[in-house]
Amino acid sequence: MKKVQSTCNYCALDCNLDFYVEGNKIIKVVPTKGYPVNNGFSCIKGLSLDKQQTIVRESTLPRFKQEDGSVKRIPWDDAYKIVADKFIELQQKYGTESIAGLSTGQLTMEEFSIFGHVMRNHLKTNVDGNTRLCMATAVVAHKQSFGFDAPPYTLKDIELSDTIILIGANPVLAHPILWDRIRSNKNKKLIVIDPRKSETAQNADYWYDLKGKTDLILLYAIANKIIENGYLDNEYINNYTEGFEDFKEFVKQYTVGKAAKATGLSEVSILELVELIHSGKRVSFWWTMGVNQGYEAVRTAQAIINLALMTGNIGKPGTGANSLTGQCNAMGSRAYSNTSVLYGGGDFDNAARRERVSEVLGVDESVLATKPTLTYNGIIEKIISGEIKGLWVICTNPRHSWTNNKTFKEAMKKLEFFVVQDIYGDTDSSEDCDMYLPVVSGIKKEGTYINTERRISAMRPALEKSEDERSDYEVIYGIGKALGMGNLLDKWKTPRDAFNLMKECSRNMPCDMTGVTYDGLVNSKGIQWPFREGEVLEDDQRRLFEDNKYYTPSKKAKFIFEEVRENPLPNTKEFPYTLNTGRGSVGQWHTQTRTREVAFVEDVSIKDAYIYINTKLAEEIGVQENENIKVSSINGNSSDFIAKLTDNIRYDELYVPMHYLECNNLTPSLYDPYSKEPSYKTTPINISKIEVGGK
Repeated sequence: MKKVQSTCNYCALDCNLDFYVEGNKIIKVVPTKGYPVNNGFSCIKGLSLDKQQTIVRESTLPRFKQEDGSVKRIPWDDAYKIVADKFIELQQKYGTESIAGLSTGQLTMEEFSIFGHVMRNHLKTNVDGNTRLCMATAVVAHKQSFGFDAPPYTLKDIELSDTIILIGANPVLAHPILWDRIRSNKNKKLIVIDPRKSETAQNADYWYDLKGKTDLILLYAIANKIIENGYLDNEYINNYTEGFEDFKEFVKQYTVGKAAKATGLSEVSILELVELIHSGKRVSFWWTMGVNQGYEAVRTAQAIINLALMTGNIGKPGTGANSLTGQCNAMGSRAYSNTSVLYGGGDFDNAARRERVSEVLGVDESVLATKPTLTYNGIIEKIISGEIKGLWVICTNPRHSWTNNKTFKEAMKKLEFFVVQDIYGDTDSSEDCDMYLPVVSGIKKEGTYINTERRISAMRPALEKSEDERSDYEVIYGIGKALGMGNLLDKWKTPRDAFNLMKECSRNMPCDMTGVTYDGLVNSKGIQWPFREGEVLEDDQRRLFEDNKYYTPSKKAKFIFEEVRENPLPNTKEFPYTLNTGRGSVGQWHTQTRTREVAFVEDVSIKDAYIYINTKLAEEIGVQENENIKVSSINGNSSDFIAKLTDNIRYDELYVPMHYLECNNLTPSLYDPYSKEPSYKTTPINISKIEVGGK
């Protein structure tokens, strides 16, 4: 029996697991002891990865829809040629940007990079992905405040912190291994800011149940009170930041009284929170989707960063303004997908970066993409308007996950050629595509992942592929060859080749990983970037900004702020309640495509969409537990749900797990102006009973 250490490709922690294999069959899965992230522990999702080997697939060959609507299985080379020919045909007929791609945070870094090379460099078109749905806000906030997309922490900081503040984060469900580390910290105060008494809030020392999307005014009021009380680290502010005096003047308008009125919190509660921050010696702020998915999300994330900067809680053990990533390789996507930035970071119009990347790739500078990609919403809008005719979707299910998801259904109908590449051929997106490309799961492929704390780890195949099975990398490479890329692919033949290219592209950048080797990651503890060639790794858990130097031109962090925006979609008489969305359970995964992989969870999960409603509100409108209700959204759509009564949400807010198609049927086409991340978290709605025998 052999043992293969590899990386779990569910959430952004990237736990490592040991797969015990005999006769090309996984016998057992054991969390890797000594791995800095999970150290011998794993949630049910990772422990269930062996179930992927037992899933029966109709065929390992591509599925091509015929003109009469029937489908036919075809050889891989034929599929590559059909996809390539159709994309070229559409570009010649409608223009270069008449095709586009959508990817995910679950691909390997090497798959991201070759997809960017094929689509962005060669075809000169647009590719965006699920990072736009979860982490784009944090990316923009980091770049503007720190000068680079640089999450500063190591996960160990949450064990070293004496005051942990979670804002719009629910690690009990979303990051259970991180939650275990929080629980192991016996010397902390745990503070949760969330409109819902989430599973994490239920275990907190302090819970602040503010109204949805009033975070920004609360954070500005806290900053103002900290300044008024003199609870500042003036040395840090003066030496390592810029823009504080303007920020100080700006937040004077945000009084505690004003924040109390807006948030629904009492003034006493807000003052208590100020004192908790001040009394902490090692304060860490952590946020995730509850902040990122909003209409003023970037400024909210930066308000958190500002609090860490002004109190000196950054770059030290147990501190930080720390964004928790959603998917397993969103960090790899952010730096190495060639979409928002050039490989290794840097802007597309930066001459020095263009020269360096073209040198590494061995191509003329003119081959490189010249601008950031069109954003996710822009791609879908241009499909609907008829400007984009072809779409290649890899490892994601936008018919379900896209906000106001009926718009993607509309887009699918307008496409002349729709390609879906996925593990499963029965997703809401892949069922209706023109070409379905079946690829293997992570237990059969290789590459690298970068987790939420910048840790690079190895994915290595536990099982061998069959003759007709293909990895995402092989399929993208095959289509690239069919497109006639020729010698543009000479340096891209294997994932190892792509890794080495990306490593060289990172040289002298903040995310420098030139000290990492492809083989050196095998059976390792992973390595956080930066790790430069020639450096000695003295600690396997490292944080950024310990030297107080940032990536801005001045080497100082910036205070960035803006007036609180009026809610673009306020509640009205017709839509008096607010819908909030998020996770349902530890085992459920996103659109539930992969939930089938998780032992027992699919059997015990509620099959039909359900919604949490406040007990008092339910009583007032006469709704009973498990009764069906209709929820109507300001976006013009409605969905039916099973009512679940609880006292853990506010009277005027309802909560729906995002794992059901009905959820994003209701969410709006509303985005943060800077990150273009959808505002999933607050939708004006109304509710009504469904009468027996009627609608």
